Amino acid sequence: MNQPTPFPGDVTTGRRGSRAALSGAAAKRVERPAPLRQAVYEALIELIVNRTLKPGQHLVEVELAEYLGVSRQPVREALQRLQTEGWVDLKPAQGAFVHLPTEEEADQLLSVRAVLETHSARLAAERATEADVDHLWELQGRGQAAVEDDDVEGVVAANAELHAFITKLSGNTVLAEMIGMVDRRVRWYYTPIVGRRGADSWVEHANLIQAISANNVDLAGSIMSQHTDRTRQAYHDRPRGDRA
Repeated sequence: MNQPTPFPGDVTTGRRGSRAALSGAAAKRVERPAPLRQAVYEALIELIVNRTLKPGQHLVEVELAEYLGVSRQPVREALQRLQTEGWVDLKPAQGAFVHLPTEEEADQLLSVRAVLETHSARLAAERATEADVDHLWELQGRGQAAVEDDDVEGVVAANAELHAFITKLSGNTVLAEMIGMVDRRVRWYYTPIVGRRGADSWVEHANLIQAISANNVDLAGSIMSQHTDRTRQAYHDRPRGDRA
């Protein structure tokens, strides 16, 4: 496999410095069996969510195309779609930039997430079986191990998987769809505060699992509400240097 093209435009360091943004990463070649425009869209959105492409970063079509191993056309189409969904800003005579979220945007999303996931935890506590609880503890163990290893990507993935399983346990498909709509943005906001939440987040998860195991609906809802609110507050309290 060919080595990936080092990445483009960072508004703070300029083209030359920012081309190294992906130089140490494995190639993210798009797999052809999926519709190409969808595959390119998914690849770009994941690079934004995991902050390989940072908020405010300049996106250059030709360099994105080289990195993904595709032509410029599907990249252009993907950027247009990302712009309509609020992930990318297209500026006249300047080009495309990763959206820089405002504090108000983050607060609105994380507040909605708190309402949805609190209801999800309450429903999960009603329905969870012993096997379900065992799986929650397994996911909890993965997250704790990632924290101990200072594996930011692993922590974010484990956190998303645990919350997703609780949503699945709710048995409410409409609720699951609504939570799914905000999941990627939640991961986007969560990544820069992983270090600040760290072990505390997983202590809260353990308390939540215990409440679900006991089928304590009210306690599960209360713990989830406090847990999501602490994440929201940590995002707002993050150091100024972590705001990109």
